[in-house]
Amino acid sequence: MLSVFCYIKEFLRPEWWKKFLFAKTPPLTSPSYFRDYPHLTGNECTHELRCMMICPSPGAIEVLKTDDGRWEPVIYKGHCIRCGLCVEVCPDNVLASGRILEQNETDRTSYLSSYRLNVDDSLCMRCSNCSVACPINKVIDPNLAYNATSSSDDVIMRVKNSKLTILHPEKCTGCKTCEKTCPNGAITVARIVEGDQDEE
Repeated sequence: MLSVFCYIKEFLRPEWWKKFLFAKTPPLTSPSYFRDYPHLTGNECTHELRCMMICPSPGAIEVLKTDDGRWEPVIYKGHCIRCGLCVEVCPDNVLASGRILEQNETDRTSYLSSYRLNVDDSLCMRCSNCSVACPINKVIDPNLAYNATSSSDDVIMRVKNSKLTILHPEKCTGCKTCEKTCPNGAITVARIVEGDQDEE
């Protein structure tokens, strides 16, 4: 019985009616640290594709060429999980989200990327399609013949001693032309990204 009187007493308070009838919700604003979908900063993209490389969500980001010939990352919000890794990994700060760029600058952190070429000898038939099609090989050895009998050891890969040999994986740009041209799927390009911190 006592509780009923307490409720009635509470409901009769003018302050209660004021709060009940004129309740207001504070305006919804995103805090500065909120990681929203990445957006363009206006910096020029140099087409290193690190954003696509590190993205854990397939189909969330793609770097496309615009009508005026510039490269530009496009975020597909239906796939993006807003992890912000594409923002962190970009060396040109093309994308931004929340305080990621500010925090990277404060912590002096960045990502280093490289590529690893893997050849499955049981599938490779030494046709040399990969080494001939490789755009970097073409620049290094313009005379690279159809059968890839290049004598230069400066190329990324070539058939050497009757075996496809990876000579300079550090020159790979990750274009995956070799993968696409291999008829047997014998060569694959793995993208490797490592975190780094400048201690100076």
